[in-house]
Amino acid sequence: MVTDANLKLLTMGVITVTGRLVDASNATLFATIESDHTKGECIYKPIAGERPLWDFPDGQLAHREYAAFLVSELLGLHIVPPTVLRDGPFGIGMVQLWIDIDEEIDLAQYFSQDDPQLRRMALFDAIINNTDRKIGHLLPDKSGHLYGCDHGVTFHSEYKLRTVLWQWAGEPLLEPEISILQEAISKFAEIRMALKDYLTEEEIAALEYRIRELLESAIFPLPNPDWPSIPWPAF
Repeated sequence: MVTDANLKLLTMGVITVTGRLVDASNATLFATIESDHTKGECIYKPIAGERPLWDFPDGQLAHREYAAFLVSELLGLHIVPPTVLRDGPFGIGMVQLWIDIDEEIDLAQYFSQDDPQLRRMALFDAIINNTDRKIGHLLPDKSGHLYGCDHGVTFHSEYKLRTVLWQWAGEPLLEPEISILQEAISKFAEIRMALKDYLTEEEIAALEYRIRELLESAIFPLPNPDWPSIPWPAF
């Protein structure tokens, strides 16, 4: 979970890059981070290592990663691991606490279950308009908490939800889910202020519209017929 201690470590610690996740399309670096005799591991994604995307011309992917973390925390979902934006060995980028997943969980089986934490992540993805929720982006840790990573292609102003978590599509939202959306509307001025330096005005307006639309329909969204519904590769 997010604590003052791990946010301080991510913000103030010395980053030492030790490897690279070679399957990632953008520069995704594995690193140790150390401060005041506290040491941890993190993922560092420098903006300088991002590849341009035709449909995300505004801002950097690292900003969207951080924006997803902010929304997750402001809504009390705690889905995105502790994340900061800061300078590092290769310039400004996103730095996120490394999550050790439970290796006993078979993600290929896990992702399709009717699980409350997966369902909450599906709602979160609908809110932030995640266009890349792959199986490998699910991070169930050994304590039983589910995190999600890789939120660089989110918050588009057009409906582009693309995910492997479609098992609740069209189903009515439950009361706790309605409450999450109502809280998001009630504190949207705070959300807007938190996101104003990382997203465009159009994207923030679209975020509010999606939340209100989810509240009005009171169902999980359906796939866009004009857009691939599942990311490729799915894992």
